[in-house]
Amino acid sequence: MDFALSEDNLVLQQSARTFLEKEISLGRVLVPGATVADADYDRNWAKIVAMGWPGLIVDEAFGGLGLSCIDLAMILGEMGRTLAPSPFLGTLFGAWAIQKGGSQEQKERFLPQVAAGTAKLALAVAESNGATDDPGREAVARRQNGAGYLITGVRSFVIDAAAADWLVVAAAEEGSARRAFFLVDAKQAAVQADPLPWRDVTRQVCDVRFREAAALPLAADDATLWPWLRDRILFALAAENAAGAQRVLEMTVDYAKERTAFGRPIGGYQAIKHALADMLGLAECSTTAVLYAAWALSQEDKRAGLAAAMAKAYSSDAYVSVTHRSVQIFGAIGFTWEMKNHLYFKRARANAELFGNARAQRSRVIDMVEKKAA
Repeated sequence: MDFALSEDNLVLQQSARTFLEKEISLGRVLVPGATVADADYDRNWAKIVAMGWPGLIVDEAFGGLGLSCIDLAMILGEMGRTLAPSPFLGTLFGAWAIQKGGSQEQKERFLPQVAAGTAKLALAVAESNGATDDPGREAVARRQNGAGYLITGVRSFVIDAAAADWLVVAAAEEGSARRAFFLVDAKQAAVQADPLPWRDVTRQVCDVRFREAAALPLAADDATLWPWLRDRILFALAAENAAGAQRVLEMTVDYAKERTAFGRPIGGYQAIKHALADMLGLAECSTTAVLYAAWALSQEDKRAGLAAAMAKAYSSDAYVSVTHRSVQIFGAIGFTWEMKNHLYFKRARANAELFGNARAQRSRVIDMVEKKAA
């Protein structure tokens, strides 16, 4: 196992950083009362499509690049550094679901559109309490005559739902305890995506209501698809967390060098030095956890689920801590709308809860370790 990034990884990372720092602006959301509607989702998406990023994980057979999770970590990290508002994450989650669980016909239909950037996706799996791992009854699929289904109910905390052309929806099958995944045209009248008043205004999160929405089942069953998909979702969020924490650390170090108190930079005071050292440790350990998860997922290693849960748990707590300390070091100005501190803090808090918080992930880690020891 080698955690050193290859030259290709570093080139990909640097090109992504150069592009995002040049093209992504958060100026419109750094004002009181800003919402996700001000975040330039559509314009940013067009720029990302031009870079070819929607096809990063799509197999070459379907027009994509077929890159590994290690490669993807370079892009996800840089997007986390800049808080780039776009429907990239939702499309990524949906593409993973189709690539793993779709029939050959579904893959041939949808994945080339994803790779070309002409179809945006979202994954709708969470209950209203945020739970994602149980069948739930808040969305129910009723079988029609033939192969189709009708879905009725609600799915909550759906990333990028309002921007999506197609949804991958988890729903319980009527008359059974089985959960399955379905493809749903997000533009049909029976589907309503309502953006939530989400604190993180750089990300679109919605409740989605289904009123007998036509749906097509994916080929893979829940037991096969969801554990595989969940591990990659946790890794993706962890990659954002780790890189976001690193960027906040850099911002805070720069400020501590410039801000003076009692005749010298505040970074020269021991209390600030200690805080910055703690932040560095949290950011570096988060990055290491993400790279281990990326390696395990790329290798389909048996420890991949454990690695993904550990990365999500550690990086979530670390990102919240780093952003909180950053605000404290910045002082009063760190609480103002025109500074980016609050955007990173909100992203940290939101990512920490999505798809299971740190406590839930640590419980999963304990369960996996106990099963291995038994």
